[in-house]
Amino acid sequence: MQHTKNILLSIMWVACVISLAIIILYEFDVLPVGLYADRVQMGFYAAVVMELLTICSVPLALRLFKFRKVRSSLMSLREKALLRWGSLRMLMLCVPMVINTLCYYLFMNVAFAYMAIILFICLFLVYPSLDRCYSEIPEPPASSQ
Repeated sequence: MQHTKNILLSIMWVACVISLAIIILYEFDVLPVGLYADRVQMGFYAAVVMELLTICSVPLALRLFKFRKVRSSLMSLREKALLRWGSLRMLMLCVPMVINTLCYYLFMNVAFAYMAIILFICLFLVYPSLDRCYSEIPEPPASSQ
């Protein structure tokens, strides 16, 4: 279980470090800010796609372990399923967070920053502590004999 927790934490922290690196590179003018700020239509399409992705991924990631297929997988495969579904949940939050952070600096549209902040806050709602890893795996039903 410790191995699973470490992998899930690694996914989360790598995404946070990448986002922080993007912020540092743009804030210290290592990379040019607002490279696509003049492309209004491209910015609009990027915002629509990222808004839809964020709006869909947040509730889906937060409720993922309540779905019947995921619960049954967790009951039968236990730690292996936790690693698979937990990684998927982390990636559903982390990948859009990194993309939103990058898009904020490319288009200089604060909507991207707000979405990245929302996704960052959601990471703490699914923080993969060892207690959470154990509590996410349901106990198999007791056989009645």
